[in-house]
Order: sequence, then structure tokens, then C-alpha cells
Amino acid sequence: MSPAILVLLALGLGLAGWIAARSRAYALSAKEGKRLHSLPSYHAWYVGLWAFVPAVIVALIWSAVSPQLVLAAMLSDPAAASLPAFGMTRNSILGEALGVASGSMQAVFDQRAAALVEPARAAMTKYTIIGVVLTLVVGFIGGAWSFLKLRPDFTARTRVERMVMALLLIASLVAIFTTFGILASLIFETARFFGMINPIDFLFGTHWSPDPMRDPAFANGEDYGALPLFWGTIYIGAIIAMLVAIPLGMGSAIYLTQYASPTLRKWMKPILEILAGVPTVVYGYFAALTVAPFIRDVAQGIGISSASSESALAAGLVMGVMIIPFVSSMADDSIAAVPAAMRDGSLAMGATQSETIRRVLVPAALPGIVAGVMLAVSRAIGETMIVVMAAGASANLSANPLESMTTVTYQIVAMLTGEGSFDHPATLSAFALGMVLFAVTLALNFIALRVVKRYREAYE
Repeated sequence: MSPAILVLLALGLGLAGWIAARSRAYALSAKEGKRLHSLPSYHAWYVGLWAFVPAVIVALIWSAVSPQLVLAAMLSDPAAASLPAFGMTRNSILGEALGVASGSMQAVFDQRAAALVEPARAAMTKYTIIGVVLTLVVGFIGGAWSFLKLRPDFTARTRVERMVMALLLIASLVAIFTTFGILASLIFETARFFGMINPIDFLFGTHWSPDPMRDPAFANGEDYGALPLFWGTIYIGAIIAMLVAIPLGMGSAIYLTQYASPTLRKWMKPILEILAGVPTVVYGYFAALTVAPFIRDVAQGIGISSASSESALAAGLVMGVMIIPFVSSMADDSIAAVPAAMRDGSLAMGATQSETIRRVLVPAALPGIVAGVMLAVSRAIGETMIVVMAAGASANLSANPLESMTTVTYQIVAMLTGEGSFDHPATLSAFALGMVLFAVTLALNFIALRVVKRYREAYE
């Protein structure tokens, strides 16, 4: 059963409770001739929330639990005795039976799944009914309990505000718990990987060629040297891309805030920010079909015969163009937020406009500029599609921008796609790479916060 149906049932209960409570509040006010402590709308929201929130919690929990109950019911059927004990074949048979039972498939391809269709359909019907009944009962109990508490002196407004505050607190904690969950999964899988491969070989080795088909017992730490991946990530995302993004982004921000007319700024800034909304795959096509061949032809034209159509320079240039809006927008907003008195005072003291920009406006706006640059760096080192389509897959430890290189994100995708087992070090290496990328991004954020704090103290 789709979770949306149960959520809609919970929403219907909440709406019914809202209407009933509002009518009850008006009736209490008219019958007893007393002024209500809270507006009727607060009484309505109190009952509506008590009917909706418990019901939707039960609905979401049941939607997560019921598929496992259906699967357990299928496996307990005598028809499941002939299934393989484990493996993809068993999962495929069960998936076909569930697909036909739910109506998403017309027929089974494996005849062993045909005998499981009716048990699956019966189990799905049974647990769907249970889910609907549980949602309705819990929602009704919550609504009825809150409805019986309504009276003229009932502090509905205070209680509703507390409930909303609790919901907002839960919403704010979701991001924190999600971050901890991501970090915990990375740490766990990285620990498993380092139990198979020496961390020193991984962090400082210079040869990267993991083989997912090799027996894990014979995994060689020398094949998991990730230093070329770290270098490629920094070289493409934090050096070449920044050499493009910072000058162009800062230049555009300074021009738009200090030299452009209001009409030109009104048109140019949104056009510049459109770059941030272009899908990265489009940038990848542009890099692979236009920029990379152009760089190759120019290099070969000046006598560099080794230049290829996949290079770090092509990926870095396009990546730099992609992140210009991150630098430009933050710098633009920061420079525009500098008090006009500082600019006017500098000009009044005889400084030229360029001197005012260099010595007054940019230093005063430096916290925002640094934040934009760090955001752009984090965005660049996490980019995948441009690297896949323009930089290649070769793990090279080289400073030649015309050579093919690869990055951490590309290898994460490569290791996690395909039929690799999650017990193999080649697959687990993706989590170790992700952990390193997470640590680098976190370090960049700490550096940015330190710089912002230092300069903010100097100009406040």
C-alpha cells in the first residue's frame, strides 16, 4: 500500500477534527456567554494536530514495517520452500511475485514466482487493512481525547504554540541527525575497509587499480593508493577551477556593485546567476564536446603531440565557469552590504575609486567573499559529471593539465556501480574516499569560519 494513502487518511482525520473543534468552540462561546481564552481557530488547530500527528506517525511507521511483514508472510508459505536460500535469483523471484500481486507487473517471467503471487496478494491485503485501521484508530483516539478537553477557559493558543514549537524543533534536528547518520555510516564502512587495507598504503600510495573481481583474501594494499585521486580532486577542483572562478567572479561582483548602472545591474546579475541553475550534465557535455577538443587542437597546434581530448584543464575550466555564481553572488552581496559611509569617507579623503575598492570595500567585505570562495571550492571538489565526461578515469599523479586525470567522486561512482560485493575492499574503498572528502570539506568550512571571524572582529 502506498504511504500516501495512509497520510491522506491522517490528513482527513485532522481536517475533520479541525472542523469539529472550531464548531465546538463557537458553540461553547454562544451557549455559556463567556469569552473564550483562545480564538476558535486555536481550538481547531489543537484538535486537528492531535488527530493528524499521531495518525501520520503511525502511518509512516507502518509503511516502513509492512513490506517486511508481507515478505515474512510469503516466505512462511509452503510455496516458498523451493526458493534458493540466498542470492539474486531468490530476490528476483520474490520481486516478480510482489510486482504481480501489487499490479505493477502483468505476469511473472520465472514460473517459481507464480505460486507466490496469491500469498503475496493475501498478505498485502491483510496488512493494508491493518494499516488503515491502525491509522484511523490512533487518529480518532487523539482527536477525541483533545476534543473532550475543549472548554471556554482552555488555553488552546498556548498549547498549539508549544506543539508547533516542538514540530519546528524536530524539523531543525532532522538535518543534524542526518549528518550524524551519514558520518556514522562512513565511519563504519571506512573502518571495515581499513581492516582489510593498511591506511598508510591508502592515504599515501601512488598506484590506484582496485580489482573488484579479485578474491578479497588476496587484496593488495599497493593497488589502493589514493594519492593520485586526492591530487586530481585538488588540482581540478581547487586549483584550475578556482583560477577561473575567483578572478571572474570577483571582477563581475566589483563591476556590478561599483561601476554598472542600476538598469544594467538589474539585468546582468540574474543572467549571471542562471549559470548556477544549469544541470551539471550540460556542463559535462559542453566540456567533452567543445572545450576539450578545442584545448587538444590548440595544444597540438603549438607542438604538444601528447594532448588528448580528456584533460584536467578542460574539466577545470568548465568547472570554474560553473561555480562563478557562487563566488560572484556572495561577493556582490558582501560588497553591497558595506556601509556607504566607509566608501564615501575613503573618496572624501582623496582616494581613487580603485583604491577605495582595493583598500576599503574588499577588506570590509572579506568575510562574505571568503565564505563564497569556500562554498565554491566545496562545490567543485564534489563535482562528478564534468570529471566523468571531460577529465577521464586515469589516476595520474602529474602537474600537466593536458593529461587525463580522475577525482575522488569519479572513483566513488565507479566503485559503487556494477555487481561488486559490499564485503569486497574495492567497494568499501568508496566509503573511505567519501570519508576523506568529508574531512576535507569540513576542514575547509572550519578555515572559512576562522577567516570570517577574524575579519569580522576587525571591522565591527
